[in-house]
Amino acid sequence: MENQERRPRKRRRRRPHEGQPPGGGGPDPVEIIPLGGMGEIGKNITAFRYRDEIFVLDGGLAFPGEGMPGVDLLIPRVDYLLEHRHLIKAWVLTHGHEDHIGGLPFLLPMVFGKESPVPIYGARLTLGLLRGKLEEFGLRPGSFQLKEVSPDDRIQVGRYFTLDLFRMTHSIPDNSGVVIRTPIGTIVHTGDFKLDPTPIDGQVSHLAKVAQAGAEGVLLLIADATNAERPGYTPSEMEIAKELDRVIGRAPGRVFVTTFASHIHRIQSVIWAAEKYGRKVAMEGRSMVRFSRIAMELGYLKVRERLYTLEEVMDLPDHQVLILATGSQGQPMSVLHRLAFEGHAKMAIKPGDTVILSSSPIPGNEEAVNRVINRLYALGAYVLYPPTYRVHASGHASQEELKLILNLTTPKFFLPWHGEVRHQINLKWLAEGMSRPPEKTLIGENGAIYRLTRDTFDKVGSVPHGVLYVDGLGVGDITEEILADRRHMAEEGLVVITALAGEDPVVEVVSRGFVKAGERLLGEVRRMALEALLSGIREKKPLERIRDDIYYPVKKFLKKATGRDPMILPVVIEG
Repeated sequence: MENQERRPRKRRRRRPHEGQPPGGGGPDPVEIIPLGGMGEIGKNITAFRYRDEIFVLDGGLAFPGEGMPGVDLLIPRVDYLLEHRHLIKAWVLTHGHEDHIGGLPFLLPMVFGKESPVPIYGARLTLGLLRGKLEEFGLRPGSFQLKEVSPDDRIQVGRYFTLDLFRMTHSIPDNSGVVIRTPIGTIVHTGDFKLDPTPIDGQVSHLAKVAQAGAEGVLLLIADATNAERPGYTPSEMEIAKELDRVIGRAPGRVFVTTFASHIHRIQSVIWAAEKYGRKVAMEGRSMVRFSRIAMELGYLKVRERLYTLEEVMDLPDHQVLILATGSQGQPMSVLHRLAFEGHAKMAIKPGDTVILSSSPIPGNEEAVNRVINRLYALGAYVLYPPTYRVHASGHASQEELKLILNLTTPKFFLPWHGEVRHQINLKWLAEGMSRPPEKTLIGENGAIYRLTRDTFDKVGSVPHGVLYVDGLGVGDITEEILADRRHMAEEGLVVITALAGEDPVVEVVSRGFVKAGERLLGEVRRMALEALLSGIREKKPLERIRDDIYYPVKKFLKKATGRDPMILPVVIEG
C-alpha cells in the first residue's frame, strides 16, 4: 500500500458564495452594523456586509421625547450607507410599522437620490404603506424598485446572501423574520414578533423554517428583546378582540377608540364589534384614515358597509356611533388630545361617552397619556385603558415565547435587539439560563461593527451614528446645540436686547417667558446695555465686542437679581 501510486484528488470548484476569498485563506467575516434600534425602541435599521456587498434591513423612525421641543420625528444617521452606497445590493423590509419603514421617505433620497435601481423587497401591505408614504412626501414610488414578496419568500441578494423570509405574528399583517444564509453560516433575525396561537387573520407564525435553520446550525441569532422582562406569554389578539366586543357592547353612549394607526388587526377587531352592535364607524386623524384606506384597498381590512366621516355620524343617536381616532400616545395635535382639551373643531367629549385607549404608552410618553386620561375623566367620559381593562396586548414576545425561539435555534452567538438596554440585558440573562446557552452574547449598540466568523463574534469598531431631527421641512438642520437652546428658553425664558449703534444710540429690551419683569428690572438692563453701547461707540469697538460687553454684565446682573439664567440674545445693529 505504501508503494501504491496515489491518484490526485479531484478538487471541487468552490463557488463565490462559499466564502473562499481570492488568493486563498479562510472565509471572510460577515459584518453586522446596526445604525438604529439597539438600546432603544424605534428607528430600526441594520446593514449586513460580506466583502463588497451590503444589504440593509428596514429603515424606521422614532418619535421625539419630552426634551425635544419643536422636533417632529427622529431618523437614524446613515453616513455609513452614504459612504458605501455603491455596495448596497438590496433593501429588505420586515413589516410596515413606522419604526421599520417610517424613515424611508427621508433615507432613500438621502442615500440614492430621487430614484434608485437597488431593489426594495417587502410584502404586499408593507409596500402599500410605503408607497403611500413616498407619495405623501412628493416622491414617485415608481422611481424606486419596489419588489413585492410574500412573507415566506426566498430572496437572493448579490452573490453572498440568500434570505429566507418566514411569517411571524405581530400587530400588523405581512410581518416576517429572516433566515440569512451567508458564506460562513446562518444568521436568524426574528424581526418583531409574538407567537400568537389565534391571530385575527388566522395566519400563524411559520416556525418550521426557524426549526430547520436550528437543525442545520445557527451561527448567530438576533432576537426581539422588547418584552424580555415579562414572564409567561403575550396575550393573543383574539383575547383582546373579545374584550373589545364586551366593552363596546356595554357602552351606553358614543364610543371613541384610539390605537396605533398601523395596527390593522386591532382596527379590524373594533370594526367587527361596532358592526355587531349596530354602530357606524367613523375615522378621524390623517394617519388613521390613510393606513386604513390602503389596508382596505389591498384586502387586509374588511368592512361590511363602509367607513363614515365625522360629519356623517354627528347627528346619529349616540348608541349608533363609534369613532376610531389617532392619539394613542397623547400627541399634542392628535384627535384624542384635541378632544380631551376641548380643541377639536367638529366634536366635543360629553358625559356618558366611552373612550378606549387600545394601546400602551411608548416609553417616555407616559406623562402625556396620563394628562389626556385625566382630562377625559374631568369631561365626564368613561375611560378604559390597560392594565385595568384588557383592551390592549403587546405585539412582542414575552419570556416563554423567547425561550421557544432560543430552543429552536440554539445559536452559537446571540445579539438581543429591538429594546432598551434593560430589555437587551434581560434577554441576555434569559438566554444564559437555557439548557444550551449561546457561547457568547453581546449587548448591541448603534454604530458598532460586529464581526462574525465561524468561531468568533466581536465588536471591532464603530461607524458614525446617531439621530437626525426632522423639524417641519428641515432634516438634520436641528443640532444638539439648538435643542439645548430651546430647552434653555423653555426652562429659563428669553431676554432680547436690540442695540442701534448710530448717531443717536438706542436700546430696546424685550423679555419672554422669563419673569413678569417690572420697569425697574428691565430699566436696569436697558441702562447697562446702553452704557456698554456708548462705550463701544466711543472706543470704536467692533460690533461683536460691543455685543459681548452687553451680554456678560447683563447675564451676571439677572442671575444675581432673580436667581434665574434666561437666554440672553443681544443684537447690535450699525445705524
